[in-house]
Amino acid sequence: MEETPTTIRVLLADDQALLRSAFKVLVDSEPDMEVVAEASDGAQACALARETRPDVVLMDIRMPGTDGLAATRMISADPELAAVRVVMLTTFEVDEYVVQSLRAGASGFLGKGAEPDELLNAIRVAAAGEALLSPAATKGLIATFLAQGGGIDPAAPAAHAERLAALTVREREVLVHVAAGLSNDEIAGRLEVSPLTVKTHVNRAMAKLGARDRAQLVVVAYESGLVRPRAD
Repeated sequence: MEETPTTIRVLLADDQALLRSAFKVLVDSEPDMEVVAEASDGAQACALARETRPDVVLMDIRMPGTDGLAATRMISADPELAAVRVVMLTTFEVDEYVVQSLRAGASGFLGKGAEPDELLNAIRVAAAGEALLSPAATKGLIATFLAQGGGIDPAAPAAHAERLAALTVREREVLVHVAAGLSNDEIAGRLEVSPLTVKTHVNRAMAKLGARDRAQLVVVAYESGLVRPRAD
């Protein structure tokens, strides 16, 4: 008996109606996803997230009233919405709120100028629980932002130290590779183990560090000092 394919449920949150309409047409054109609700501000996005329980929220950072950053914090703090993944939409590839967004609980970010295929891929990646740190900018962006003083909490290294101590040597090694933007397959190649083994280490690291997904692991790796940012 064949399993029925799972449809990815998407909530759109953007104050520009025209942009929401364009995203809706694009998302609904895919056989494996559908738009279940649209919000014009962060407060409405939170309410609709609780009502419709989407798999992924495409959240504009800058909206009137409750902005996307505040809305992401509220969604991430709600235990009933633990399965909801938020992808932040930014006007510019390097946005001053990017690191704050990831710290707030977003699974990643995407520039509004992204190609349609990139947007659809972002939804699928986020729904699968992976980190999406922007197709165009991923590996150097967070490191560069943090190197420029992107709002790092001075107490963060001490706060993370105890949880980092709970990681095994291999889990810390995997965490470093995750922070470098490597996929499970790429990490498996580096460490000469199976991708499944890497996935197990990643999941254990997330559990020990209280991270929702890989994006949160990246933030912890930098904030804790385990990985040193480079501005190159």
